[in-house]
Amino acid sequence: MQSITAEDVVRLFEADARARKRLAELLVGEPDVRLAVINAVLRDVATKSDIEALERATRQDIEALRKETRESIEALRSEVLARISVLEDRVTGLSERVSRLEGAFTQLVERIGDLDKRIDSLDKRIDGLDKRIDALDRRIDSLDKRIDHATKVTWTLTATIIATLLVQLTLALLHTLGKI
Repeated sequence: MQSITAEDVVRLFEADARARKRLAELLVGEPDVRLAVINAVLRDVATKSDIEALERATRQDIEALRKETRESIEALRSEVLARISVLEDRVTGLSERVSRLEGAFTQLVERIGDLDKRIDSLDKRIDGLDKRIDALDRRIDSLDKRIDHATKVTWTLTATIIATLLVQLTLALLHTLGKI
């Protein structure tokens, strides 16, 4: 009579999914085995509070980035408005000079044309800043989506690790109990 080796038992379980399932059900049905599996798995599993803490920290980081971005945008807006105000003051000064200096009319017209171009350039820059602000908002929304996806992936990986540990523990227990 030929004895069955542990390798033979493993191959038999690999070939028969129902037998694996049944073995797992039998092992989980035993209170001592179930407790041992749970204790072994709990040491390696992230707790809900760990994940909530990570989520809170991530959300706080995002909020801090949003605040910094808003502050930067406001600073840029203030600077642009200050420069526009300076330009408006210059235009007013030029208008006064035009009324006093009729002899230099042609030269002043050219300078006013240059100032108009500068104002147009500033308008374009402001439009560019608005577009950059919109792009930052989209990036923040994208980060929120990535965080949600990362959370889902974490849960899936945790479940996979638990299942793998259960199978390994089951096989180790069977081997320890001399059934393999």
